[in-house]
Formats: sequence, C-alpha cells, structure tokens
Amino acid sequence: MSGRGDSEISETGEERSETPEDVRDEEPDDVEDPAQVARRARWTAALTGALLGLAGLAAALLRATGSAPALVPAAYAFGAAVCALAAFLGSRGRTRRALWLLVTGVMVMALGDQFD
Repeated sequence: MSGRGDSEISETGEERSETPEDVRDEEPDDVEDPAQVARRARWTAALTGALLGLAGLAAALLRATGSAPALVPAAYAFGAAVCALAAFLGSRGRTRRALWLLVTGVMVMALGDQFD
C-alpha cells in the first residue's frame, strides 16, 4: 500500500487507475517561458556589448590624446569594435557567440592597457 486513497482497490474489487482527467496539466510556478528567457538573453547581450563598446571607444579616445603608445588606443578601439559586433550578434539571437566575443573584446582592451 502506498498510502494514496486512489491506488487502493475499491469496494467493488476493481483497481482504480489514473485517467487523463485526473492528471493535472499545470506548470510549476518556477518554470519560465523559454521565449521570455531568450528575449532577456538577447537584450542582455546587446546592451552589455553596446555599453562595453562605448566604454572602449571612450578609453581609446582618451588614450589617443595622451602620451600612451599608439598600440594602446588601437587595442581599445579594436576591443570596442569586437564588443560592438557582440552587441549586434546578441540582438540577432546569437547569444553564445556574443558572450565569447564580449569576453574577447574585454581581454583585448585589458591586454592593450598593459602596454601603457
């Protein structure tokens, strides 16, 4: 005996089984809509790429006006371009590639900062 009332043998001797009407077709509250999750990932990738691209462009302009070697603003500008490409890919739904490009763009900017 499992302790459930519907799994025991009834008074007529017939065993009850669950029918499709007995089974609830409800989703748990913690399950999110996959379309909403994908939309949020696209927005996150696009906004993060745009923000990092603008930050890299601003850093490239600031470093270009200073006494830094030419490699430093070039690295910032290239990293900003990679982040801008990531923003474009993220807005098109290519969020995994956008994530890797964001990481690559930030790494290029950080590497360029080491030459200062």
